[in-house]
Amino acid sequence: MSKLKAAVVQVCSGSVVAENLAKIECQLMAHQQQQQQQIDIVVLPECFAMLGGPQAEAAWQADEIREWMASTAKTLGSWLIGGSVPVRSIGDGRNHASCLVYSPAGDEVTCYNKMHLFDVEVSDRRYRESDDFIPGAGPELVDIGGARVGLSICYDLRFPELYRTLVEQGATILTVPSAFTKVTGAAHWKVLLQARAIENQCYVLAANQAGTHPDGRQTYGHSMIISPWGDILAQAPAEGAAVIMAELDLDELARVRQRMPCLNHRRII
Repeated sequence: MSKLKAAVVQVCSGSVVAENLAKIECQLMAHQQQQQQQIDIVVLPECFAMLGGPQAEAAWQADEIREWMASTAKTLGSWLIGGSVPVRSIGDGRNHASCLVYSPAGDEVTCYNKMHLFDVEVSDRRYRESDDFIPGAGPELVDIGGARVGLSICYDLRFPELYRTLVEQGATILTVPSAFTKVTGAAHWKVLLQARAIENQCYVLAANQAGTHPDGRQTYGHSMIISPWGDILAQAPAEGAAVIMAELDLDELARVRQRMPCLNHRRII
């Protein structure tokens, strides 16, 4: 198919998995009923099932989260790409921060493990994802309709070489489930998303957390869908739950790449 309907979900997740999943389900079902149109791809933010509680608790409920994703994808009849879920690594006491992809039949098709971990200081707050997680080993893509979707998570957005690798492997859509902080989001969220779209000539689907969470963390919101030309096709507000939608025209993407063949003009130094 040359056109895909994409939905990006923005939430302010708390520390109780069941409550977060129920709220997202209500959002999606209400949106589908209101729009009365089929959604091809749905993207959820990073930490959609829990933000602000101990990661070990979310890891213990990973099977419940996976079952919910499978059921939701099947109910919607949509591809469901779910931000990050703590998934136990083999041979290590920590977890991977995993982006899971479910088909409209409810099958788990692929899993991307976040490669770049958020070990930084933002204002007076320190983040150490590596205390809980180990980095993934490499990129992952999934074929959806006529598109090839490259997967990433939040902090990955700052590493353009990952997205160039995804494009070299055929990506035409890039997904960026995130929990970008309010401080870093205000400074860099929009410009980084547009840069990744423009330089790779891809659609970008960026689902962000939005608001103040139980641990005091503040996230930036402004979830976006961006065209291969860098246009913002849809944008959520700074705070609160939202579902935004846009049509992804793969023929138009091909025309952009044909008219300005930047990807063919690269010279590797």
